[in-house]
Amino acid sequence: MSNKNKKRDGIVFSTNPDFEFSSFDEETVETLPNNQQKLRIHLERKGGGKEVSIIRGFIGNDADIESLGKTLKVRCGTGGSVKDGEILVQGDNRDKILQYLLKEGYSQTKKAGG
Repeated sequence: MSNKNKKRDGIVFSTNPDFEFSSFDEETVETLPNNQQKLRIHLERKGGGKEVSIIRGFIGNDADIESLGKTLKVRCGTGGSVKDGEILVQGDNRDKILQYLLKEGYSQTKKAGG
């Protein structure tokens, strides 16, 4: 089954001549303003015992979270990624991340856990 057919899974036939399948394809998520974002910065160990700082709670579109993730990786001088609505930054960079986010107006940001 091709990707085109996977998107239509469950829709067999429509008698509506004005029916447009694309209306179901994209959900537009508006990004909340910085001061309304409730971000939490976690520290976890991933495969091999390596520490990873994880930022959770971002509400917005993919382009905005990718942009924030890239900025945080550059500020910390390390690698990372954005997956499943979470920003992963290699190493224990919680303090740097917290300082940057507070400076940028993410006033409800906190470190989570111990």
